[in-house]
Amino acid sequence: MSRFLYPSEYYSSTYKINFARYYQMGYRALLFDIDNTLVPHNAMTDERSRRLLTDLRRMGFSICFISNNKEPRVNRFVKELHVEGLPDPSYVYKAGKPKRTGYLNGLRKMRIPIRRALFIGDQLFTDIWGANRAGIRSILVKQIDKKEEIQIVLKRILERPILFFYRRRHPIRA
Repeated sequence: MSRFLYPSEYYSSTYKINFARYYQMGYRALLFDIDNTLVPHNAMTDERSRRLLTDLRRMGFSICFISNNKEPRVNRFVKELHVEGLPDPSYVYKAGKPKRTGYLNGLRKMRIPIRRALFIGDQLFTDIWGANRAGIRSILVKQIDKKEEIQIVLKRILERPILFFYRRRHPIRA
């Protein structure tokens, strides 16, 4: 059932992922959704997200944010992550997820092949479906905050049966 919507892996939080393990496996690019993946919907960076993203860049990962938001929101988020001596993350705004284009544009900006990239997001019908369509290994994380816009709430209802069948074979990781 709907395997094209199944993530490669499912974690309880972005902050529980062992990124060092993925680096050892040869992954070099991380593409992130922002809202409810790294911070609550429409929030700017917080200490936890800044620390994680700085650590990942120091580890050697290239980072790109793939967002359906408009440029001012994404640009402000990225500017708050500037750290002297580290390359600023790339971003694709109005990415049109689940279309493949935004994901592939992000990889082009980073000059990283698909096989060395991971995508991390919180929604099946935009984030995971799009990453899967682009051929990128996808990681689903639980949403950070339950407070969301109505169209996202409705998609969450549609996600439930798909996640039910997915979790029967694939346990959620800490």
